[in-house]
Amino acid sequence: MQQYDVVIIGAGHNGLVCAAYLLKAGYSVLLLEKRSVPGGAATTEECLPKEAPGFKFNLCAIDHEFIHLAPVVQELELEKYGLKYLECDPVVFCPHPDGKYFLGYKSVEKTCAHIASYNSRDAQKYAEYTDYWLRVINAMAPMFNAPPKSIVDIAGNFDFTNLKDLFSVIGSPAKGMDFVRNMLTSAEDILNEWFDSEFLKAPLARLASEMGVPPSQKNLGIGAMMMAMRHNPGMARPLGGTGALVKALVNLVKDYGGVILTDQQVEKVLIENNQAVGVRVSDGQEYRAKRGVISNIDAQRLFLQTVEKNHIDAVDPNLYERLERRIVNNNETILKIDLALDKPLNFVHHSHQDNYLIGSILIADSLAHVEQAHSKCMMGEIPDSDPSMYVVMPSALDPTLAPNGKHTLWIEFFAPYQIKNAADKGLKGTGWTDELKHKVADRVIDKLADYSPNLKDSIIARRVESPAELGERLGAYKGNYYHIDMTLDQMIFFRPLPELANYKTPIEKLYLTGAGTHPGGSISGMPGRNCARIFLQSQQPMTQALKSARENILSAVGSVLRIH
Repeated sequence: MQQYDVVIIGAGHNGLVCAAYLLKAGYSVLLLEKRSVPGGAATTEECLPKEAPGFKFNLCAIDHEFIHLAPVVQELELEKYGLKYLECDPVVFCPHPDGKYFLGYKSVEKTCAHIASYNSRDAQKYAEYTDYWLRVINAMAPMFNAPPKSIVDIAGNFDFTNLKDLFSVIGSPAKGMDFVRNMLTSAEDILNEWFDSEFLKAPLARLASEMGVPPSQKNLGIGAMMMAMRHNPGMARPLGGTGALVKALVNLVKDYGGVILTDQQVEKVLIENNQAVGVRVSDGQEYRAKRGVISNIDAQRLFLQTVEKNHIDAVDPNLYERLERRIVNNNETILKIDLALDKPLNFVHHSHQDNYLIGSILIADSLAHVEQAHSKCMMGEIPDSDPSMYVVMPSALDPTLAPNGKHTLWIEFFAPYQIKNAADKGLKGTGWTDELKHKVADRVIDKLADYSPNLKDSIIARRVESPAELGERLGAYKGNYYHIDMTLDQMIFFRPLPELANYKTPIEKLYLTGAGTHPGGSISGMPGRNCARIFLQSQQPMTQALKSARENILSAVGSVLRIH
């Protein structure tokens, strides 16, 4: 029986980040990954080796924004381990059916100049809108980078500029009420309040809906900030694909003596005297953990599938039912299409320029178009009669992803996990069959070809992954790559439940990290870093608390001195 200080279930990027911090603190760490490669939703793989050799595809995550609000890359010195980011600029291209198009640059001024060619009022309002959301983001970033119940950590993350922006957003009763209203309303309401033009509102709504809900969803107005993040801190992609971030983390983990075992499906968390003491994998092998077990899989799968109910009831008789019934999943996930192309897209109806292909390409014809793309999923319907989609041609920025002169194309199409009236068909009774997924993919490609007519003749090979297959590959509950929905009632102190929100669980030495914990999904590393801080504080509570307080005070003082 092998023994480590910490065993981490799942080697997704948050699990690897968490492991890196613990290893640097001197603890021995084992990561167990059910797939044959580490990385979870952050892999880049040559998944069509016969049909398209040399083409490397990002199988899930692609555009990195939130990680640039975190100190993870700098603190872990990931550039030393091979990570190099390529900045996207422009960041968004969205063609409109009437020939207009939205072209968003990292520069707010350049973006406004483009908008002004169609609507001068919207250009002026866009500058004001972006300024507001950038101040909101800067005010909230210290809360993202700390455990949600750790007041000392949160306070210590605020520097002069964060505080200045915080007061500019909520520093008076009127401003505070405005902020609360924005959090409680919908992205659609906010966009209609600020702008007139559909060519502008549609892509902003499509980005807001990356939170996994329709733009009309109340209590998720925060999604309206998504475009602002592409101005600052900006959007980038690792050279070599998203998997290059994972590769750098793996290099670091191994350099510090960490162990990563793949093809290891954890079947049971071992509990003794209400403490987690290790795990058992599918072949019966047990791995013991002297100081803790950390789960990078979501709370529902952890407790309902790997922990015996009597152990849960022994520490909290209400937890099992709350996990079963209180956590909400709205049935929306993605159908993923990867294409190998022999020539780049060409938007001939929109005065094509090659720089259109650098950032994200959004097919979002109107607010109503985006709305139906999401609301139909919640009802179990596939919104493929007029598909909306998120498209990236990553090889336009990073030619290492495809053979010379060739390209890869990444297409995300929102779809239901469980298809209405199809519980007796398809994979896991979801209704998704190979025939259906390819039929839907054909419609998505047809729609994209309306804008880039050369697409169909350019396809060398394709890979289509249904929502059910994505869920199986990632181990994601109902195919939800965010683990649980990113609605306000399941964020911060409520993610995934109030009693689990600070990365600890009622079972001693059992911790949570990953997308299902604060601050949520996407590529950020924040859940992994925050969980590591909680673990370290639990090992030497007073010493670690004093060390953290000292670091936070010095950071705050240093920031003030730099400003002045």
